[in-house]
Amino acid sequence: MHVKRQLAWLLALLASAGLIAAAYQVASRQGGADELERGARQLQLMAPELESALDKFETLPYVVGLQENVAALLAQPGERARIDQVNRSLQAIARQSRVGAIYLMDRDGNTLAASNWDLPLTFVGRNFGYRPYFREALAGRAGRFYGIGSTTSEPGYFIAQPVMRGARVLGVVAVKISLDEFARNWAGAEDTIVLADRADVVFLSNRPQWKYRSLRALSATTQRELASTDQYARRPIAPIDGQLPPHAARQSGPLGWKLMLFPAPERVRRTAALWALAAALVAASAIVAAWALYQRHRRLEERQAASAASQRAAGELDLRLAERTALLRQANDDLEARYATLKETEQVLRSTQDQLVQAGKLAMLGQMAAGVTHELNQPLAAIRAFADNARTFLERGQQAQASANLTHISDASARMGAIIGQLKGFARRSDAVATVDIAQSLAASAFLLQGEFKRLGVALALPPPVPLLITGDAVRIEQVIINLLRNALDAVDAVENAQVREVSVTLAQIDGYAVVRITDSGAGLSDSVAAHLFEPFFTTKPSGKGLGLGLAISSSIVQAMNGQLEGSNRPDGGARFDVRLPLPGRENKEGNE
Repeated sequence: MHVKRQLAWLLALLASAGLIAAAYQVASRQGGADELERGARQLQLMAPELESALDKFETLPYVVGLQENVAALLAQPGERARIDQVNRSLQAIARQSRVGAIYLMDRDGNTLAASNWDLPLTFVGRNFGYRPYFREALAGRAGRFYGIGSTTSEPGYFIAQPVMRGARVLGVVAVKISLDEFARNWAGAEDTIVLADRADVVFLSNRPQWKYRSLRALSATTQRELASTDQYARRPIAPIDGQLPPHAARQSGPLGWKLMLFPAPERVRRTAALWALAAALVAASAIVAAWALYQRHRRLEERQAASAASQRAAGELDLRLAERTALLRQANDDLEARYATLKETEQVLRSTQDQLVQAGKLAMLGQMAAGVTHELNQPLAAIRAFADNARTFLERGQQAQASANLTHISDASARMGAIIGQLKGFARRSDAVATVDIAQSLAASAFLLQGEFKRLGVALALPPPVPLLITGDAVRIEQVIINLLRNALDAVDAVENAQVREVSVTLAQIDGYAVVRITDSGAGLSDSVAAHLFEPFFTTKPSGKGLGLGLAISSSIVQAMNGQLEGSNRPDGGARFDVRLPLPGRENKEGNE
C-alpha cells in the first residue's frame, strides 16, 4: 500500500512537470507569433516615418540647381568671386534645411562649391564621378545612394539632381542627409531594429554589432559592385553568424531598403515563464488539494485507530498503574528506612567529629601542661613566701609590710586564676557562632603559650591589638591558632644552633577576608610533607608527641566557617601558614550566592 501511494505521488509530480513544460512550449510559440505580429504593426509606423524624412529633401537639390549663380559658376568654373558666392549660398541653405552637406559638381564629377567649404574636410576639389548618384543625375534622372563618405568617413543618404538649361545637363547638385537620428531613436528599444540595402547589407541599426554585416553571404558580383562604388569605404562585409532569428520585415524608401525588426527573445521567454509559472501554480494547487484530501482521509483513519488503541491502552494502564503503585509504595518505604539510617549515621558522624575536635583540644592541653605547670608554680611559690613573711610582719606588728605582702599574694592569685580560666574556656565544648574579635583571640591564644615560648627561648612577635571582627566560634578559632603556634614553636625548637629562633604573627584584611599569617624560622616544609599536610594521622613528630590530627582538625574548623587554611614555605626559609576567615560582609554575600 505504501509503495502504491509513493508511485501515485511520483506520477502526479511527473504529470505536473509535463504540464509546466508543455505550457512553456505553447507559450513560447504563441509569444513568438504575437511578437512578430506586434513587430509588423510597429514597422507599419516606422516605415512611413523614414520615408517621410527622405522625401522631405527630395526636391532640395533640384531647387538649388535653379539658382542663376549656380548655372553661372558651371558656365565659368574658374571665377573666384562666383565660387565664393555659391559657397556661402550653399552654406546658408544647408544650415537652414539642416542637412549634412550641399555641393555642386561639374560634368566630370569635380566639386566646384560646397556648403562645407570652410571646414578641413571640405568637398571642394573632390571628385565624386564614381558615385552612382552622380551618374544617375548626369543622365538626367534623380540619383539616390547611401554610403560612407569618402572624405569625412561619415555615412549618409545622398540625393542628386541635374542642373539643366534646356535639354542640356550643365552639372549636378547633391545633398547629403544623416540618418543617425533614427539610430538614436531606436537605441532605447528592447527589440533589434535594422535597415538593410538591396544587397542585404545592414547599414543602420540600434545594435552596433549588426552594422556593416550582411543578412546572407554576398556573391562575388555584389562584392565587386560594392568595391567599385566605395559604398562602405571598402570595409569587409561578413555575414551575420548563424541563422537569422524570427523577424518582421517591410520594404521602405525609394532604394528598396529592408526595414526589419527582430523581437527580443527575453520578452518571449518572460511570457513563456509566466505561463509556466501559472501552470506550476495550478499543478501545485491540485497537488495541495489532493494532499489535503489524503491527509483528511489519513486523519479519519488515525482517529479510528486511536480510539481503538485508547480503549486497549486504558485497560493496560489500569493494570500498570496498580503495579506501579505497589512498586512506588515499596520504594517509598525503602527510602524512609534509608533516610532514617542516613540521619542516624549523620548524627553519629557529627558526634564523632565533635569528639575528634574536643580530643584535639585535650591533646593540645596535654602538650601545654608542662608550660602551664611552670606558670602556676611561680605564683604558688610567691604566695607561700609572701604568706610566711606576712605572718612574721604581723607578729612584729609591722602592719604596712604585712599589707603589702597580702597585696602581692592577691596579684599572684589573680594571675593563676586568669591562666586557669583561659584553660577552662579553651577546654569547654562550644558551638556558638557570634561576632568574634580575632585580634583578641590571637592575644588569648598567645597568652596560653607564652610560658612555652619563654621556656624554649623562642621569640613571639604579635600584631598590634587592633580590633578586627569576624563571624565564627571564638573557642574553635583559638584552637586553630594555638595548634598553628604550637606547630611553629616545635618547628623552631627542632632546629639546632639556629641563629634566629622566632615565630611571627600578622593580621590583615585582604579581599574581604581577615588573614592571620603565622611564620617561623624553622626548616620549612619538604615536598613529601607538603603533599600530605592536611591528611589525618599524618605527622612528622616523634612517637608520643602527636597524633597527626591537629592540621586536619584545624582545616576542617576553618572550612566550616567558610574560610581557608593554606601552608607553604617562606622565600627566606621557614614555614608559613595563612588562615583566611571571611569578614561579616563577605559572609552574607556568599550566603546569598
